[in-house]
Amino acid sequence: MNPLMTSSPTLPAPAVSSDASLLAAARHDPDAFRELYERYAQAVNEYFVRRTGSRATALDLTAETFAQAWFVRARFRDEANGSAAPWVYGIARNVLLMSIRRGAIERHGTERLGLQERLDRPQCVEDPVPDGTWAAGADELLDTLPAHQREAVRLRVLEDLEYSDVARALGTTPGAARVRVHRGLNALKRHLTPSKENHS
Repeated sequence: MNPLMTSSPTLPAPAVSSDASLLAAARHDPDAFRELYERYAQAVNEYFVRRTGSRATALDLTAETFAQAWFVRARFRDEANGSAAPWVYGIARNVLLMSIRRGAIERHGTERLGLQERLDRPQCVEDPVPDGTWAAGADELLDTLPAHQREAVRLRVLEDLEYSDVARALGTTPGAARVRVHRGLNALKRHLTPSKENHS
């Protein structure tokens, strides 16, 4: 027999760490959490794509999911024989629900204020308003806000940008952008309420 043809000894495959052991190590080792992220990020991203229909939104929600997972990693309890899948997807579902609730709250706020009609009303033949009149009214309404809130509301409500895009435009974080929009809408509500009462 040709000695060159003899098979070399089979080396044992490297042991694969369970999700539970990675999360235990991640309390002190960021690389362990990175490995967990690499196991689940693509699947979680696709989960959000299917539910939102937007890859940009899915990326934001995926990032938020793993940010939350990092912050609460010490609370993980192994209840699925070493798999973290139920835990990861539980966080993802909560992130999605919170995102939906924030959007619903914001939409309800703009509807109550009549902002959508004021800020983005299309022209039509039955409503022959001179060009620019409605936009000027919207500008006057927005001018009642501080500059940082005014721009945040304009980008989110008028231009319908995602919070990540609003944040980039303002040079801040998505969380801070949400706060500016929320405070701006509340300020507009306070501004509009007296005029409604006066006409009642």
